[in-house]
Amino acid sequence: MKRKILISMYSLNIGGAERSLIGLLESINYNKFEVDLFLYRHEGEFIKFLPNEVNLLPEIKQYSTFERPIKDIILEGHIYLGMARVLAKLKAKIKNRGVKKDQKTYKQMQYVWHYSMLMLPHLKEVYDVGISFLGPHNFMVQKVFAKVKLGWNHTDYFTTVNPDIKMDERIWQGLDCIVNVSKDCEGSFLKVFPNLSHKTTFLENIISPTFVKEQSKLNSGNEMPNEDIFKICSVGRFSKAKGFDMAVLACKNLVELGINIKWYIVGYGGEEENIRKLVKKYNLEDKFILLGKKINPYPYIKRCDIYCQPSRYEGKAVTVREAQILGKPVLITNYPTAKSQLDNGFDGVICELSIQGIVDGIRKLYMDSKLRDELSKNCLKNDYGNMAEVNKLYNLIDQYEKSFDKKVIV
Repeated sequence: MKRKILISMYSLNIGGAERSLIGLLESINYNKFEVDLFLYRHEGEFIKFLPNEVNLLPEIKQYSTFERPIKDIILEGHIYLGMARVLAKLKAKIKNRGVKKDQKTYKQMQYVWHYSMLMLPHLKEVYDVGISFLGPHNFMVQKVFAKVKLGWNHTDYFTTVNPDIKMDERIWQGLDCIVNVSKDCEGSFLKVFPNLSHKTTFLENIISPTFVKEQSKLNSGNEMPNEDIFKICSVGRFSKAKGFDMAVLACKNLVELGINIKWYIVGYGGEEENIRKLVKKYNLEDKFILLGKKINPYPYIKRCDIYCQPSRYEGKAVTVREAQILGKPVLITNYPTAKSQLDNGFDGVICELSIQGIVDGIRKLYMDSKLRDELSKNCLKNDYGNMAEVNKLYNLIDQYEKSFDKKVIV
Protein backbone atom coordinates (compact mmCIF):
# COMPACT_ATOMS: atom_id res chain seq x y z
CA MET A 1 0.00 0.00 0.00
CA LYS A 2 1.37 3.43 -0.97
CA ARG A 3 2.30 5.82 1.81
CA LYS A 4 0.71 9.25 1.64
CA ILE A 5 2.95 12.35 1.70
CA LEU A 6 1.82 15.96 2.00
CA ILE A 7 4.26 18.69 0.94
CA SER A 8 3.47 22.34 1.67
CA MET A 9 4.95 25.42 0.00
CA TYR A 10 3.95 29.08 -0.47
CA SER A 11 3.97 29.09 -4.29
CA LEU A 12 6.16 28.00 -7.20
CA ASN A 13 7.57 31.36 -8.21
CA ILE A 14 11.13 31.37 -9.51
CA GLY A 15 13.62 30.74 -6.70
CA GLY A 16 16.21 28.32 -5.37
CA ALA A 17 13.94 26.60 -2.83
CA GLU A 18 11.20 26.28 -5.44
CA ARG A 19 13.62 24.75 -7.96
CA SER A 20 14.85 22.38 -5.26
CA LEU A 21 11.26 21.28 -4.57
CA ILE A 22 10.76 20.48 -8.26
CA GLY A 23 13.96 18.40 -8.10
CA LEU A 24 12.60 16.47 -5.13
CA LEU A 25 9.21 15.88 -6.78
CA GLU A 26 10.88 14.62 -9.96
CA SER A 27 12.88 12.09 -7.94
CA ILE A 28 10.22 10.49 -5.72
CA ASN A 29 9.26 6.88 -6.42
CA TYR A 30 5.56 7.18 -7.15
CA ASN A 31 5.14 3.40 -7.06
CA LYS A 32 5.72 3.65 -3.31
CA PHE A 33 4.40 7.09 -2.43
CA GLU A 34 1.27 9.07 -3.17
CA VAL A 35 2.07 12.81 -3.02
CA ASP A 36 -0.29 15.71 -2.35
CA LEU A 37 1.15 19.21 -2.83
CA PHE A 38 -0.48 22.10 -0.98
CA LEU A 39 0.50 25.50 -2.36
CA TYR A 40 -0.82 28.44 -0.37
CA ARG A 41 -1.10 30.29 -3.69
CA HIS A 42 -1.50 28.59 -7.07
CA GLU A 43 1.00 30.78 -8.83
CA GLY A 44 4.53 30.63 -10.17
CA GLU A 45 6.41 29.84 -13.32
CA PHE A 46 7.50 26.43 -12.00
CA ILE A 47 3.97 25.02 -11.71
CA LYS A 48 4.22 23.71 -15.24
CA PHE A 49 7.19 21.53 -14.18
CA LEU A 50 5.15 19.57 -11.62
CA PRO A 51 5.29 15.82 -12.39
CA ASN A 52 1.97 14.37 -13.52
CA GLU A 53 1.91 12.03 -10.53
CA VAL A 54 1.72 14.94 -8.05
CA ASN A 55 -1.79 15.78 -6.83
CA LEU A 56 -2.02 19.59 -6.52
CA LEU A 57 -4.61 20.24 -3.81
CA PRO A 58 -7.20 22.99 -4.35
CA GLU A 59 -6.26 26.45 -3.15
CA ILE A 60 -7.79 27.45 0.21
CA LYS A 61 -8.70 31.13 0.26
CA GLN A 62 -7.46 31.84 3.79
CA TYR A 63 -3.98 30.53 3.01
CA SER A 64 -3.82 32.41 -0.29
CA THR A 65 -3.69 35.68 1.71
CA PHE A 66 -0.06 35.14 2.74
CA GLU A 67 2.49 37.51 1.16
CA ARG A 68 -0.27 39.56 -0.49
CA PRO A 69 -1.13 43.24 0.22
CA ILE A 70 -3.24 43.77 3.36
CA LYS A 71 -5.64 46.03 1.47
CA ASP A 72 -6.41 43.28 -1.07
CA ILE A 73 -7.19 40.61 1.49
CA ILE A 74 -9.48 42.93 3.50
CA LEU A 75 -11.37 43.87 0.32
CA GLU A 76 -11.86 40.12 -0.31
CA GLY A 77 -13.58 39.85 3.08
CA HIS A 78 -10.75 38.40 5.16
CA ILE A 79 -11.13 41.06 7.86
CA TYR A 80 -9.65 39.04 10.74
CA LEU A 81 -6.66 37.92 8.66
CA GLY A 82 -6.11 41.53 7.59
CA MET A 83 -6.14 42.61 11.25
CA ALA A 84 -3.70 39.80 12.07
CA ARG A 85 -1.36 41.10 9.38
CA VAL A 86 -1.56 44.65 10.77
CA LEU A 87 -0.89 43.41 14.30
CA ALA A 88 2.07 41.31 13.06
CA LYS A 89 3.51 44.29 11.22
CA LEU A 90 3.26 46.52 14.31
CA LYS A 91 4.80 43.89 16.62
CA ALA A 92 7.62 43.20 14.15
CA LYS A 93 8.34 46.92 13.91
CA ILE A 94 8.82 47.05 17.68
CA LYS A 95 10.81 43.80 17.93
CA ASN A 96 13.01 44.64 14.93
CA ARG A 97 14.33 47.93 16.26
CA GLY A 98 18.03 48.13 15.56
CA VAL A 99 17.93 45.07 13.30
CA LYS A 100 19.37 45.16 9.78
CA LYS A 101 16.79 45.58 7.02
CA ASP A 102 17.50 42.21 5.42
CA GLN A 103 16.97 40.41 8.77
CA LYS A 104 13.47 41.71 9.47
CA THR A 105 11.29 39.61 7.17
CA TYR A 106 11.26 36.25 8.96
CA LYS A 107 10.17 37.63 12.32
CA GLN A 108 7.24 39.42 10.73
CA MET A 109 6.21 36.20 8.96
CA GLN A 110 6.32 34.41 12.32
CA TYR A 111 3.87 36.92 13.79
CA VAL A 112 1.62 36.75 10.73
CA TRP A 113 1.29 32.98 11.17
CA HIS A 114 0.90 33.23 14.94
CA TYR A 115 -1.94 35.76 14.82
CA SER A 116 -3.65 34.10 11.82
CA MET A 117 -3.88 30.54 13.16
CA LEU A 118 -7.40 30.82 14.61
CA MET A 119 -8.84 31.59 11.17
CA LEU A 120 -6.88 28.98 9.21
CA PRO A 121 -8.60 25.61 8.64
CA HIS A 122 -7.07 22.19 9.20
CA LEU A 123 -6.55 19.85 6.29
CA LYS A 124 -8.99 16.96 6.72
CA GLU A 125 -6.83 14.22 5.18
CA VAL A 126 -4.56 12.10 7.41
CA TYR A 127 -1.04 11.56 6.06
CA ASP A 128 1.82 9.21 6.78
CA VAL A 129 4.35 12.00 6.19
CA GLY A 130 4.10 15.79 6.19
CA ILE A 131 6.89 17.91 4.67
CA SER A 132 6.94 21.67 5.16
CA PHE A 133 9.38 22.89 2.54
CA LEU A 134 9.73 26.54 3.59
CA GLY A 135 9.29 28.13 7.02
CA PRO A 136 7.81 29.30 9.24
CA HIS A 137 6.35 25.81 9.69
CA ASN A 138 3.20 26.64 11.72
CA PHE A 139 0.89 25.12 9.12
CA MET A 140 2.53 21.69 9.22
CA VAL A 141 2.80 21.65 13.01
CA GLN A 142 -0.68 22.94 13.86
CA LYS A 143 -2.98 22.31 10.89
CA VAL A 144 -1.93 18.93 9.46
CA PHE A 145 -2.57 15.39 10.73
CA ALA A 146 0.52 13.30 9.90
CA LYS A 147 2.44 10.50 11.64
CA VAL A 148 5.79 12.09 10.77
CA LYS A 149 6.43 15.80 10.25
CA LEU A 150 9.57 17.24 8.64
CA GLY A 151 10.51 20.90 8.14
CA TRP A 152 13.21 22.26 5.84
CA ASN A 153 15.80 24.95 6.57
CA HIS A 154 17.35 26.44 3.43
CA THR A 155 19.49 29.21 4.90
CA ASP A 156 22.36 30.23 7.15
CA TYR A 157 20.06 30.57 10.15
CA PHE A 158 22.51 32.12 12.58
CA THR A 159 23.55 34.94 10.24
CA THR A 160 20.41 35.77 8.29
CA VAL A 161 17.16 34.88 10.02
CA ASN A 162 16.92 36.75 13.37
CA PRO A 163 13.76 34.97 14.59
CA ASP A 164 11.64 35.48 17.67
CA ILE A 165 13.55 32.63 19.28
CA LYS A 166 10.98 31.45 21.85
CA MET A 167 8.15 31.45 19.32
CA ASP A 168 10.31 29.80 16.67
CA GLU A 169 11.57 27.08 19.00
CA ARG A 170 8.01 26.04 19.90
CA ILE A 171 7.27 25.45 16.21
CA TRP A 172 10.53 23.59 15.50
CA GLN A 173 9.83 21.40 18.55
CA GLY A 174 6.55 20.37 16.91
CA LEU A 175 8.43 18.71 14.04
CA ASP A 176 9.89 15.22 14.23
CA CYS A 177 12.87 16.15 12.06
CA ILE A 178 14.52 19.40 10.93
CA VAL A 179 16.17 18.98 7.53
CA ASN A 180 18.98 21.38 6.60
CA VAL A 181 20.24 21.65 3.02
CA SER A 182 23.91 21.33 4.02
CA LYS A 183 26.09 20.37 6.97
CA ASP A 184 27.07 24.03 7.38
CA CYS A 185 23.39 25.03 7.46
CA GLU A 186 22.83 22.48 10.19
CA GLY A 187 25.74 23.90 12.18
CA SER A 188 24.41 27.43 11.76
CA PHE A 189 20.92 26.36 12.86
CA LEU A 190 22.30 24.68 15.98
CA LYS A 191 24.08 27.89 17.00
CA VAL A 192 20.60 29.34 17.48
CA PHE A 193 18.89 26.17 18.78
CA PRO A 194 21.58 23.91 20.33
CA ASN A 195 18.98 21.92 22.28
CA LEU A 196 17.38 20.73 19.01
CA SER A 197 20.41 18.75 17.87
CA HIS A 198 18.52 15.45 18.40
CA LYS A 199 16.04 16.53 15.70
CA THR A 200 18.39 17.84 12.99
CA THR A 201 19.95 16.29 9.93
CA PHE A 202 21.04 17.50 6.51
CA LEU A 203 19.91 16.52 3.04
CA GLU A 204 21.23 18.33 0.00
CA ASN A 205 19.02 19.98 -2.61
CA ILE A 206 18.17 17.36 -5.22
CA ILE A 207 19.30 18.35 -8.70
CA SER A 208 18.98 16.41 -11.94
CA PRO A 209 22.04 16.98 -14.18
CA THR A 210 20.04 15.66 -17.14
CA PHE A 211 17.31 18.25 -16.55
CA VAL A 212 19.83 21.12 -16.26
CA LYS A 213 21.69 20.09 -19.42
CA GLU A 214 18.52 19.61 -21.46
CA GLN A 215 17.07 22.94 -20.30
CA SER A 216 20.32 24.71 -21.27
CA LYS A 217 19.67 23.73 -24.90
CA LEU A 218 16.11 25.05 -25.11
CA ASN A 219 16.79 28.62 -26.23
CA SER A 220 19.74 30.55 -27.55
CA GLY A 221 20.09 33.15 -24.81
CA ASN A 222 20.22 35.85 -27.47
CA GLU A 223 20.58 38.62 -24.87
CA MET A 224 24.14 37.30 -24.41
CA PRO A 225 25.53 37.59 -27.95
CA ASN A 226 28.59 35.63 -29.07
CA GLU A 227 31.01 38.53 -29.05
CA ASP A 228 34.69 38.74 -28.20
CA ILE A 229 34.16 39.79 -24.62
CA PHE A 230 34.54 38.11 -21.24
CA LYS A 231 31.04 37.21 -20.02
CA ILE A 232 30.11 36.77 -16.37
CA CYS A 233 26.72 35.44 -15.28
CA SER A 234 24.95 35.55 -11.90
CA VAL A 235 21.48 34.29 -11.00
CA GLY A 236 19.35 35.17 -8.00
CA ARG A 237 16.76 37.37 -6.35
CA PHE A 238 17.60 41.04 -5.96
CA SER A 239 18.14 41.16 -2.21
CA LYS A 240 20.95 42.29 0.03
CA ALA A 241 21.84 38.66 0.74
CA LYS A 242 22.75 38.06 -2.92
CA GLY A 243 25.31 40.90 -2.97
CA PHE A 244 24.45 42.37 -6.39
CA ASP A 245 25.20 45.86 -5.07
CA MET A 246 28.78 44.69 -4.44
CA ALA A 247 28.82 43.15 -7.91
CA VAL A 248 28.00 46.52 -9.53
CA LEU A 249 30.91 48.19 -7.76
CA ALA A 250 33.21 45.28 -8.57
CA CYS A 251 32.20 45.62 -12.23
CA LYS A 252 32.99 49.34 -12.11
CA ASN A 253 36.46 48.62 -10.71
CA LEU A 254 37.14 45.92 -13.30
CA VAL A 255 36.17 48.24 -16.15
CA GLU A 256 38.46 50.92 -14.73
CA LEU A 257 41.26 48.33 -14.74
CA GLY A 258 40.72 47.96 -18.49
CA ILE A 259 39.21 44.47 -18.32
CA ASN A 260 36.81 43.89 -21.20
CA ILE A 261 33.77 42.31 -19.50
CA LYS A 262 30.02 42.14 -19.55
CA TRP A 263 28.24 40.97 -16.43
CA TYR A 264 24.74 39.49 -16.95
CA ILE A 265 22.28 39.14 -14.07
CA VAL A 266 19.27 36.81 -14.29
CA GLY A 267 16.74 37.60 -11.58
CA TYR A 268 14.21 39.90 -10.01
CA GLY A 269 13.24 41.15 -6.55
CA GLY A 270 12.78 44.04 -4.15
CA GLU A 271 16.26 45.53 -4.52
CA GLU A 272 16.14 45.72 -8.32
CA GLU A 273 15.42 49.46 -8.46
CA ASN A 274 18.40 50.20 -6.18
CA ILE A 275 20.66 48.08 -8.41
CA ARG A 276 19.43 49.89 -11.51
CA LYS A 277 20.23 53.23 -9.86
CA LEU A 278 23.76 52.05 -9.08
CA VAL A 279 24.26 50.85 -12.65
CA LYS A 280 23.09 54.21 -14.00
CA LYS A 281 25.19 56.16 -11.48
CA TYR A 282 28.39 54.52 -12.73
CA ASN A 283 27.39 54.48 -16.44
CA LEU A 284 27.51 50.70 -16.59
CA GLU A 285 24.36 50.12 -18.67
CA ASP A 286 26.36 48.34 -21.40
CA LYS A 287 28.54 46.43 -18.89
CA PHE A 288 26.25 45.31 -16.05
CA ILE A 289 23.15 43.99 -17.79
CA LEU A 290 19.95 43.02 -15.97
CA LEU A 291 18.15 40.33 -17.95
CA GLY A 292 15.12 40.13 -15.66
CA LYS A 293 13.12 37.10 -14.55
CA LYS A 294 13.78 33.94 -16.57
CA ILE A 295 11.99 30.62 -16.08
CA ASN A 296 15.01 28.91 -17.61
CA PRO A 297 18.35 30.49 -16.59
CA TYR A 298 20.48 27.64 -17.93
CA PRO A 299 21.12 28.92 -21.50
CA TYR A 300 22.56 32.10 -19.97
CA ILE A 301 24.78 30.18 -17.57
CA LYS A 302 25.90 27.97 -20.46
CA ARG A 303 27.01 30.98 -22.57
CA CYS A 304 29.10 32.70 -19.90
CA ASP A 305 32.86 32.42 -19.34
CA ILE A 306 32.51 32.28 -15.56
CA TYR A 307 29.62 32.02 -13.13
CA CYS A 308 29.86 34.33 -10.09
CA GLN A 309 27.84 34.14 -6.86
CA PRO A 310 28.67 37.42 -5.02
CA SER A 311 26.49 36.61 -1.99
CA ARG A 312 26.71 37.80 1.59
CA TYR A 313 24.72 34.78 2.78
CA GLU A 314 23.63 31.45 1.30
CA GLY A 315 22.33 28.18 2.64
CA LYS A 316 23.47 26.23 -0.37
CA ALA A 317 23.14 28.04 -3.69
CA VAL A 318 21.38 25.75 -6.17
CA THR A 319 22.61 27.86 -9.09
CA VAL A 320 26.26 27.28 -8.18
CA ARG A 321 25.77 23.52 -8.46
CA GLU A 322 23.87 23.99 -11.73
CA ALA A 323 26.73 26.08 -13.17
CA GLN A 324 29.15 23.32 -12.21
CA ILE A 325 26.93 20.74 -13.94
CA LEU A 326 27.27 22.87 -17.09
CA GLY A 327 31.06 22.87 -16.70
CA LYS A 328 31.47 26.53 -15.81
CA PRO A 329 34.33 27.97 -13.78
CA VAL A 330 32.65 29.22 -10.61
CA LEU A 331 33.62 32.08 -8.31
CA ILE A 332 31.82 32.48 -4.99
CA THR A 333 32.38 34.84 -2.09
CA ASN A 334 33.42 33.44 1.27
CA TYR A 335 29.97 33.50 2.85
CA PRO A 336 29.64 31.38 6.02
CA THR A 337 28.56 28.19 4.20
CA ALA A 338 30.84 28.62 1.15
CA LYS A 339 33.17 25.73 1.94
CA SER A 340 30.27 23.27 1.72
CA GLN A 341 29.53 24.55 -1.79
CA LEU A 342 32.73 23.60 -3.63
CA ASP A 343 36.31 22.37 -3.31
CA ASN A 344 38.29 25.61 -3.48
CA GLY A 345 40.75 25.52 -6.38
CA PHE A 346 39.36 22.26 -7.77
CA ASP A 347 35.81 22.84 -9.02
CA GLY A 348 35.55 26.53 -8.19
CA VAL A 349 37.21 29.43 -6.42
CA ILE A 350 36.27 31.11 -3.15
CA CYS A 351 37.20 34.79 -2.93
CA GLU A 352 37.12 37.25 -0.04
CA LEU A 353 33.62 38.51 0.79
CA SER A 354 34.16 42.12 -0.30
CA ILE A 355 34.09 44.27 -3.41
CA GLN A 356 37.86 44.00 -3.73
CA GLY A 357 37.69 40.25 -3.16
CA ILE A 358 35.25 39.88 -6.06
CA VAL A 359 37.45 42.10 -8.24
CA ASP A 360 40.54 40.04 -7.42
CA GLY A 361 38.72 36.74 -7.98
CA ILE A 362 37.33 37.72 -11.38
CA ARG A 363 40.62 39.26 -12.45
CA LYS A 364 42.45 36.06 -11.53
CA LEU A 365 40.09 33.93 -13.61
CA TYR A 366 40.13 36.44 -16.47
CA MET A 367 43.92 36.37 -16.65
CA ASP A 368 44.39 32.63 -16.14
CA SER A 369 42.70 30.67 -18.94
CA LYS A 370 44.54 27.52 -17.83
CA LEU A 371 42.90 27.73 -14.40
CA ARG A 372 39.50 28.25 -16.02
CA ASP A 373 40.02 25.19 -18.19
CA GLU A 374 41.05 23.09 -15.18
CA LEU A 375 38.03 24.16 -13.15
CA SER A 376 35.76 23.44 -16.09
CA LYS A 377 37.26 19.97 -16.70
CA ASN A 378 36.98 19.08 -13.03
CA CYS A 379 33.33 20.14 -12.97
CA LEU A 380 32.54 18.04 -16.03
CA LYS A 381 34.33 15.02 -14.49
CA ASN A 382 32.41 15.32 -11.23
CA ASP A 383 29.09 13.60 -10.80
CA TYR A 384 26.85 16.28 -9.29
CA GLY A 385 23.79 14.09 -9.50
CA ASN A 386 22.67 13.52 -5.92
CA MET A 387 19.72 11.21 -6.31
CA ALA A 388 21.11 9.28 -3.33
CA GLU A 389 19.67 12.11 -1.22
CA VAL A 390 16.20 10.76 -2.04
CA ASN A 391 17.18 7.46 -0.42
CA LYS A 392 18.31 9.41 2.64
CA LEU A 393 14.84 10.95 2.76
CA TYR A 394 13.21 7.50 2.50
CA ASN A 395 15.41 6.27 5.36
CA LEU A 396 14.43 9.28 7.47
CA ILE A 397 10.77 8.58 6.85
CA ASP A 398 11.21 4.90 7.77
CA GLN A 399 13.11 5.79 10.93
CA TYR A 400 10.51 8.23 12.24
CA GLU A 401 7.55 6.08 11.21
CA LYS A 402 9.00 3.19 13.25
CA SER A 403 9.37 5.53 16.23
CA PHE A 404 5.74 6.57 15.81
CA ASP A 405 4.57 2.94 15.65
CA LYS A 406 6.48 2.15 18.87
CA LYS A 407 4.77 5.06 20.64
CA VAL A 408 1.36 3.82 19.46
CA ILE A 409 2.10 0.26 20.66
CA VAL A 410 3.25 1.53 24.06
